[in-house]
Amino acid sequence: MHPIVIIGSGMAGYAVAREFRKLNPDHELVMICADDATNYAKPTLSNALVGKKAPENIALGDAAKMAAQLNMRIETHTWVKAIDATAHELTVVKDQSEQKQAYSKLVLAVGAQPIRLAIAGDGSDDIHVVNNLTDYKAFRTSLEKREDKRVVILGAGLIGCEFANDLQHTDHQVTVIDLAPQPLARLLPSHVADVFQQNLEETGINFVLGTTVEKVSKVENGDYLVTLANGQSVVADVVLSAVGLQPNASVAKESGVQIGRGILTNSQLETNLADIFAVGDCAEVNGTLLPYVMPIMQQARALAKTLNGETTAVHYPAMPVAVKTPAAPLTVLPAPANIDVTWDTEEFEDGMIAKATDTEGTLRGFVLLGATAAKQRLILTKQVPDLIPVSV
Repeated sequence: MHPIVIIGSGMAGYAVAREFRKLNPDHELVMICADDATNYAKPTLSNALVGKKAPENIALGDAAKMAAQLNMRIETHTWVKAIDATAHELTVVKDQSEQKQAYSKLVLAVGAQPIRLAIAGDGSDDIHVVNNLTDYKAFRTSLEKREDKRVVILGAGLIGCEFANDLQHTDHQVTVIDLAPQPLARLLPSHVADVFQQNLEETGINFVLGTTVEKVSKVENGDYLVTLANGQSVVADVVLSAVGLQPNASVAKESGVQIGRGILTNSQLETNLADIFAVGDCAEVNGTLLPYVMPIMQQARALAKTLNGETTAVHYPAMPVAVKTPAAPLTVLPAPANIDVTWDTEEFEDGMIAKATDTEGTLRGFVLLGATAAKQRLILTKQVPDLIPVSV
């Protein structure tokens, strides 16, 4: 029997391996990854400064430790060049030489890459992205080199706002730029976003919205001049891009796996090709792409059972997302994009509850802003129906 092979050593890949090992301690497992396979919790990167966590203290285990813990062979610094779905075989490249790796089942846990905007200027190559621990180490090194601590963040989405909060509360001067007219444009109704933005601005964070970056130029003293489409400009010591993620789907696509916004799967996380599955940030499950921790855990538990011979559909209960912005405590349960909802808002001294109900009066999502509203999380979560019903 050939091994089960997992491509990717991120949270999704390790979660599948961990859940499978709970069910089956013996079947051969192989993990293939392009980096050093360090295991760490990616969400900790956007609040590590406030938490006083140095990059070297974020890792939970290196490849050797994880291989021993999960009884798994881990091939580090290895690239998957091709997938032969008919032969159930991978072509991989390690140390500049090609090798073959057979599989019985293949799990694509290949994650997503940061979207990079086309920005002019001789400083554009110095724009940081933080999508993994290696990126984060480089970002922290740049921060520590500069005394003025002026940081420009491109993108006012979840990651951009979390980094802004973390940096502002460690004595950095933060400017956040986004083409959208409000922060968290994909998650919040405008009236909640306005209060959220105001709370962050009160800490000193500067938002420049409704425009985009045209050029990043190097100027004297190692500074960067960030020129905006609206004619404004901002001087920065470090520039961080957090404008979103794009699933890593190129190798899967070349092998014949169907691709939409991500790697398309059914409720069992199966792609259109036999014995090939997808999980995590790369997986578009029944038309839904959920790049958050809780969906990954749900996917891993279901897929582990399927890999062990018990075909299981992923079950998505209501899964609120806690945004790590202590200056404006926020919990969001986004309403499904394909459902028309009406917002009803209750205000408190320290925030608000905004509920999204459908045409039948069913609660489909909510936003909790502030400590008082946060107390309603469990009560409201129980009222929201499952996102994807259990089905086989």
